[in-house]
Amino acid sequence: MKRRVCMMFLAALAAGAIAAPAADNQYGVAPAAGPVERWGTLELSFTGPATGNPFTDVELSAVFRQDGRELLVPGFYDGDGVYKIRFMPDTVGAWRYATRSNAPALHGKRGEFTAVQPAPGNHGPVTVRNTFHFGYADGTPFWQVGTTSYAWTHQSPALQEQTLKTLAGAPFNKLRMAIFPNNDDQVAGQLFPFAGKPPHGWDFGRFDPVFFRNLDQRVAQLRALGIEADLILFHPYDKGRWGFDRMPAAVDDRYLRYVVARLSAYRNVWWSMANEYDFLTEKKTDDWDRYFRIVQAADPYNHLRSIHNAFRFYDHNKPWVTHVSIQHGAATEDPERAVLLRDVYNKPVVFDEVKYEGNWTKRWGQLTPEEMVLRFWNGAVAGTYVGHSEIYTDTSGKGEIWLGKGGVLRGQSAPRLAFFRKILAASPAGGLEPIDKWQDYPFAGKHGEYYLGYFNRAQPTSWPFALFKTGLKDGMRFRVEVIDTWNMTVTPVAGVFEIKKRDDYTFADKDGRSVALPGRPYMALRIVRVPEESDK
Repeated sequence: MKRRVCMMFLAALAAGAIAAPAADNQYGVAPAAGPVERWGTLELSFTGPATGNPFTDVELSAVFRQDGRELLVPGFYDGDGVYKIRFMPDTVGAWRYATRSNAPALHGKRGEFTAVQPAPGNHGPVTVRNTFHFGYADGTPFWQVGTTSYAWTHQSPALQEQTLKTLAGAPFNKLRMAIFPNNDDQVAGQLFPFAGKPPHGWDFGRFDPVFFRNLDQRVAQLRALGIEADLILFHPYDKGRWGFDRMPAAVDDRYLRYVVARLSAYRNVWWSMANEYDFLTEKKTDDWDRYFRIVQAADPYNHLRSIHNAFRFYDHNKPWVTHVSIQHGAATEDPERAVLLRDVYNKPVVFDEVKYEGNWTKRWGQLTPEEMVLRFWNGAVAGTYVGHSEIYTDTSGKGEIWLGKGGVLRGQSAPRLAFFRKILAASPAGGLEPIDKWQDYPFAGKHGEYYLGYFNRAQPTSWPFALFKTGLKDGMRFRVEVIDTWNMTVTPVAGVFEIKKRDDYTFADKDGRSVALPGRPYMALRIVRVPEESDK
């Protein structure tokens, strides 16, 4: 399939239907000299002042214009007298730009470039779609199947590359990752976000561009794999080791603006203000509100924004929160719990942490693979989304644990989540909506057209064919498939089920038939309407 797409793209290039964009460099950016694809990343580079403190003394931005539309984009200092501005064009055609700066050498630089059609696989950034769901900018649905590896970019280059290799063969399309290191991260040649000497001799007025270039490269590599980088801006796992969890407010604010200036032009970026924000006890609610506002104002592309809790929920109703990121170990043990938060916030809900698959000493790292997969299915039929990670003891002696450091996956849930993602991809593009909340075995889908039901831990041997009334009428016909979510099989049920009204709430098979089930846990049903002649 990938080869056929590539051949189609090359044929279009030969026919002149698509202008070839400039080749991206190792940081995933195209130079200003050539065209850049829509939702790609253009990089402008300028020489400017290298004396004093360019990080605090020099201001740089550019206005990008197309057909009367303007976007103000911040720039950043990349060291050695080099300043950069990165831009992600969201429409094709000719663009013009002009720089603004308090440094004469950087002010008034002008230029033009062309944005061309996106390459295959480039669907644009992910945004909120249909209130509770996500989609790419080109209209393609985004079915979130995420994982977490907090400090993978703080490990050795070899381990970082191994993590990318693992992700290339894994089912995950979003990775939650921290910008700051954990308290136990220490490797030879380790890079840090600020200039200075570890553990506490930092010059908080100066960033280390070498650290951020590695982060740039890793985000670009995730983009090439089709994986969203959910960047955690603050976290409590420093525990005073490096001091990045207790910086002055002015440093926090400058850090946020610098990160946004460097990374917002990558289409696969999401912003998470913090992981377990309520464990950062030196920061108050007003601080978190301010961080949200800074990121929102600095980001020209309005990337997704969230914040993650430990025990105390942030008020996700605030307007700068685009979607709900939740830690809750029990919320997805059944769909009736999971669905509640949709009604509270009226936004997409992602249970990014539901405990982890593993054999850890702590109870939050002891999910069986079966329980990990179960939570994804429960979340799906509640119209929500779920995140994975694993924390198995590393018997190799290298200290590699996926949750904290990346490396390799040791659990058994990942193949089942690949199967799960295929099921989602065949679902209605608008997203799975709860069919009849809080009643019996929950179903989600599209009324009258598509139903995905999950039996959780129950082990029924049959299911009387009956659907909630909305969108139904007598004579509609449906085909049924039995899905074994653990053994990864889809078995069609022979024949067609024709419905008639049974009572005030349901339509049932007109002949009273049931669907036979194998009496095992983790079973699901997929029910799809058979089109009538008038529908064809």
